[in-house]
Amino acid sequence: MAPPINVLMVGTGEYTTGFVGGGASGSDKKVGVVGLTLFDLRRRGKVGKLSMVGTSGQKFPAIRQHLQKNISEVYNGLDVSFTSFPSDTTRDADAYKAAIDALSPGDAITIFTPDPTHFPIALYAIERKIHVLITKPATKTLEHHQYLMEAARRNGVFVFVEHHKRFDPAYSDAKAKAKTLGDFNYFYSYMSQPKSQLETFNAWAGKESDISYYLNSHHIDINESMVPDYKPVKVTASGSKGTAVELGCVPETEDTITLLVEWVKKTDPSKIATGVYTASWTAPQKAGVHSNQYFHYMASKGEIRANQAKRGYDVTDDADGQLKWYNPFYMRYAPDEEGNFGGQTGYGYISFEKFIDAIASLKDGKASLDDLDRRGLPTLLNTIATGAILQAGRISLDERRPVEIFVDGAGKWGLK
Repeated sequence: MAPPINVLMVGTGEYTTGFVGGGASGSDKKVGVVGLTLFDLRRRGKVGKLSMVGTSGQKFPAIRQHLQKNISEVYNGLDVSFTSFPSDTTRDADAYKAAIDALSPGDAITIFTPDPTHFPIALYAIERKIHVLITKPATKTLEHHQYLMEAARRNGVFVFVEHHKRFDPAYSDAKAKAKTLGDFNYFYSYMSQPKSQLETFNAWAGKESDISYYLNSHHIDINESMVPDYKPVKVTASGSKGTAVELGCVPETEDTITLLVEWVKKTDPSKIATGVYTASWTAPQKAGVHSNQYFHYMASKGEIRANQAKRGYDVTDDADGQLKWYNPFYMRYAPDEEGNFGGQTGYGYISFEKFIDAIASLKDGKASLDDLDRRGLPTLLNTIATGAILQAGRISLDERRPVEIFVDGAGKWGLK
């Protein structure tokens, strides 16, 4: 049996620690996801040593205080210790290199940093035979996505793209049911977050990435996973502007982005399907949900609708002055009956546990990298169409034209 896996967390922001702008995030991730999950996996014996790296070491004293108060003191004294990079008095944009160098081959990292940094950080780790979990999108370009695929195979490491919606029980069940519904015909999705998120993301929103990379990536990946016998061939994008700019974002920031995607069946190109994916980060502040998220899938023999914003669970609190719909199926922050963290069944948690378990199975010789691809996990191979669509959408917006996706005779994907 493989020993517990040592993990470095790259990125110290909202998703890792829940710490934003000097305090707890105002979103539904007030204590984060990555750190809490890995602290609990360490308690359960699946994870060993933990470390964390950011660009500004000056944040770590406040982050440690935040984790102690909001995690350790809430969950039975859960151990929230970690080794940090750079030092508490240092700022270093390349601190991830020293942090990765401190690991050993077979250890792992998680990457939750701005989109343009995913590729260099992941590649640095892969070349040192470190397993990698990357938040979506894996990379901003199809070229980089495929380069990481080749590098990971060359170095024998597992790269997992953190598309946690694959593990949402309704979405994973829908994927299974779609197999019996005939040929793919139509998919529509919508996902949003409130305008307040632009305060969290103002360092990069509209400059280094966009709302399609950030949120459309979820449902495009779900659609890709549901229709393995189809491939995307053309993308046309449209974006609305105005609100984000009024909130202080750079002029090129889109409020809402819609991608229109043409899919064809791999074995019969006469069978064509349409995908429409819309994402926004300028939704109302008091919509009652942090993220509206739903889709409609239609095939030749049936259809599926999923609304994962309002799940039949709402809470009204006078302090909030409104009705709110919560999603404990994603992250359940309530302690269990013994006082420990009790959210092991949340799909946000399951996503990380799947990554850790996959590494353990590789180390134990129970699975190969090919086996992990065949399991339908969100590996680089299994998310390549999503990467192609996202970049094609960005090009379509920038150049105001449709963008074609192709696969050449050698199996390499490209855009034109």
